[in-house]
Amino acid sequence: MKTFHYLCSHHTNASTMPIINITSLAQPGVEMFSTLTEAQLRNRIEPDKGIFIAESPKVIHVALDAGCEPLALLCEQRHINGDAAAIIRRCADLPVYTGERSLLASLTGYTLTRGVLCAMRRPKRLPVEDICRDATRITVIDGVVDTTNIGAIFRSAAALGIDGILLTPDSCDPLNRRAVRVSMGAVFLIPWTWADCPVDSLRALGFRTAALALTEKSVSIDDPQLRSEPRLAIILGTEGDGLPCETVAAADYVARIPMSHGVDSLNVAAASAVAFWQLRKSF
Repeated sequence: MKTFHYLCSHHTNASTMPIINITSLAQPGVEMFSTLTEAQLRNRIEPDKGIFIAESPKVIHVALDAGCEPLALLCEQRHINGDAAAIIRRCADLPVYTGERSLLASLTGYTLTRGVLCAMRRPKRLPVEDICRDATRITVIDGVVDTTNIGAIFRSAAALGIDGILLTPDSCDPLNRRAVRVSMGAVFLIPWTWADCPVDSLRALGFRTAALALTEKSVSIDDPQLRSEPRLAIILGTEGDGLPCETVAAADYVARIPMSHGVDSLNVAAASAVAFWQLRKSF
């Protein structure tokens, strides 16, 4: 176990973890919670060394249940024997950094949700073939960059029967701290991976593809033929411009959600929930 060269005060109800009181934002060991950018946390150059931050007890428990490897905890002092106690018991021998609420808020940039963060090792990237092998309904996220939308899409996908998710490299990282929080841990419940040319890959794996887009050739999302497809991939586009023309052209179907009152489209997260429900597999 790592040796810490500063005073640790131990709490008797917090297992045998070293409890490390933070008195300065420059204190060694807390960089992963504060100064590292999302890009540095992800570490594209050495993915095996990448980490992510899970926030709130519920989300952290979901991540642990999914097999994610914890590295360190950061929590308010008042939660050590409260909301964070069960997590501390599950993460034996890891450091727990703690301090006053105001100090931790200045460290992380915002008040902690339920007062606890957990730094975790990023899981290994899965091959596209593993995601699709036993799947009948998957979704492709193409260029969606808003963290809230990514989290909401994952939450809807997990709730509404999507078996897996492929993301183009220009999409937001699902393990971004805010995306994880908005998903309520759904990013750990549904398998996902990155894919450079997902439409081509999916066709080779036996999937038909349905791009959500407004074109003259769009069919309604409730078209019976769409629902009857045994293996279907639902493709979602970026918030502003939607899907690239070449992606729409390559898809087997182009589908739209019928609108009223002159509204032309829904937010991509809302549209995803409608599409997932309408095109769900038969349970």
